[in-house]
Amino acid sequence: MATAGGGGGAASGGRRTCLLLCFVSLLAGLCQANSVERKIYIPLNRTAPCVRLLNATHQIGCQSSISGDTGVIHVVEEEEDLQWVLTDGPNPPYMVLLEGKLFNRKLMEKLKGTQRISGLAVALAKPSPVDGFSPSVECPNDGFGIYSNSYGSEYAHCKKLRWNPEGNGLAYEDFDFPIFLLEDENETQVIKQCYWDHNRGVNGSAPTYPLCAMQLFSHMHAVTSTVTCMRRSAIQSTFSINPVVCDPLADFNVWNTLNPLNASGKLEPGDKVIIAATRLDSRSFFWNVAPGAESAVASFITQLAVAEALQKAPDVAALPRNVMFVFFQGETFDYIGSSRMVYDMEKGKFPVQLENIHSFVELGQVALRNSSDLWMHTDPMSQRDESIYTEVQNLLTILRNSSVGVPNVTMKEANSQNSLPPSSFQRFLRSQNISGVVLTDHPLAFSNRYYQSIYDTAENIGLKYPATLTPDEAMDFVTDIAKSLASVATVLGRALYQLAGGTNHTAVEADPVTVSRLLYGFLVKANNSWFQSVIRQDLKVFLGGGPLQHYIAVSSPINTTYVVQYVLANLTGTVVNLTREQCQDSKKAQDANKDLYEYAWVQGPEDPNGTGRLPQCVRSTARLAKAVSPAFELQQWGSSEYSTWTESRWKDIRARIFLVASRELEFVTLIVGLSILFVSLIVTYFINAKADILFTTPREPGAVSY
Repeated sequence: MATAGGGGGAASGGRRTCLLLCFVSLLAGLCQANSVERKIYIPLNRTAPCVRLLNATHQIGCQSSISGDTGVIHVVEEEEDLQWVLTDGPNPPYMVLLEGKLFNRKLMEKLKGTQRISGLAVALAKPSPVDGFSPSVECPNDGFGIYSNSYGSEYAHCKKLRWNPEGNGLAYEDFDFPIFLLEDENETQVIKQCYWDHNRGVNGSAPTYPLCAMQLFSHMHAVTSTVTCMRRSAIQSTFSINPVVCDPLADFNVWNTLNPLNASGKLEPGDKVIIAATRLDSRSFFWNVAPGAESAVASFITQLAVAEALQKAPDVAALPRNVMFVFFQGETFDYIGSSRMVYDMEKGKFPVQLENIHSFVELGQVALRNSSDLWMHTDPMSQRDESIYTEVQNLLTILRNSSVGVPNVTMKEANSQNSLPPSSFQRFLRSQNISGVVLTDHPLAFSNRYYQSIYDTAENIGLKYPATLTPDEAMDFVTDIAKSLASVATVLGRALYQLAGGTNHTAVEADPVTVSRLLYGFLVKANNSWFQSVIRQDLKVFLGGGPLQHYIAVSSPINTTYVVQYVLANLTGTVVNLTREQCQDSKKAQDANKDLYEYAWVQGPEDPNGTGRLPQCVRSTARLAKAVSPAFELQQWGSSEYSTWTESRWKDIRARIFLVASRELEFVTLIVGLSILFVSLIVTYFINAKADILFTTPREPGAVSY
């Protein structure tokens, strides 16, 4: 009995030992998994994907398969190199590394029509393409401005004038393979080196395995259109199953007034306001890569300088009319911000109503002026009303007079028989005739050859600094473009001052140093000492490490919106003597009026003693207002009246390279692996079956059984 019991215990102990060994092996394998992955794959950390966007009728952009797309890398430096990818290469599908200068519609049409391509990695062209590059369309925001087949049909669809002749429409195409931008030259060089080492045959022969391959992950959840994805999101939210597949493009407009007004009330019909407007956003073919130097940044920088100059005017509080500065968000996508503000004005959800608008002055693209000309564009349709025509002519006269004595600015009127360029002003004219003007650097088509592209950078507008300057010195260095934009700001500031009823307009002067700081902050390095001082401590992460990007996105407010709001507060507001608690909760302060002002506890300037910063409370009229298309509030996802743009959700965005073996070797490896697995299972079975024999403890000498 004792002997039998001892044998059973030994067998059970053997099984436990076997299971323990298996568990330890599994744990060790899991611990080494990451290490093995690092040895196999080289991750590409500085990339930007093309993602899927949707509107009421279409989907645009790119995506990979759900498990990512893989292909053998082939470098295309000249168009002739495509021959290998499209016909000659023996190892399709290929992942093309494309030189930026070749990224154009003609070449993309060739790649779009073949199954031999699994994806595309685009290297930044340096210098920028000399012939220009704009992935936008020739007629931006077509169908959502004032001109249509039923109103101003002769101007609809850019019949008379194509505003963006460089536009190739690539950003509005749908691609069924992933496309990534390589933002880091070092990573691009690593990929090319891998290609040269493994993927180039000798004397024209096919390369031998192993080959260098790339894998791109960018699978999108939404398909077809905004109508489809929003309906699916609504249905799935009801059952709490993977609730959302796409999100509306949304953010906030930034606005403030020269003199405070009650933000919770409404102006009386007789109170008049002059609106000075510009846009905050831009885009490119790639997600969240939107430098927008000419298409957006130069304009809103100029308007910030105007706001500061006007606030410093000596008699600003006594002006009979108020001035409202508005920075619209989402204008790239069918006027999201301006259409929402007009909607709120019509519904009584905004303190200023349409009837309160005296006149409208908008800054378009103004950084690329040839010589000193600044062009004034007006709407030919609304001026058929004689009273509007008279008001517009008065506005043009004021602008001309305001430029007298200002260096390097000559106001000129664009052809009055041409339409307005794409502008937020058009959304206001859709609802009501208003006297207004759009100021630009172009009399006809855009001067900007990189409109809404990755190349619309500081270099595009000629922003350069001496190499010997420190960051703080560069920030205050007054460049030629800073002088130019300051002159534009002075002209606009003086015109707004006169429109508001002021008489001493020569007292308004924009500061070139302010413009210089803004250019440096928004186009070179946002995380600088000045921007740090004007923003809240919990928001300093929004400054990032380089220049800000100006894509509207779906998580709001975005970096640009926050920074513009706080810079505007700094330039136009007042430092007040409130504690942190009083500043963050104005109800605790006796003299604070939350309806008239916004209060912000900001980091403040650096302490001269070097002990950190001196935080302070800034009181201003700088506020945020929703920039969400009314289509989503009304649940009219198929609307042709309002913007319906959404962005697809995704699970994983990443890219990596690795060496891939031949199909034959992979097959042999699979067979060998399966064989080892089956042999292991058989051996394990027999060991387990004979465990009582194999793991029996031998009887000790002299042991006696009873």
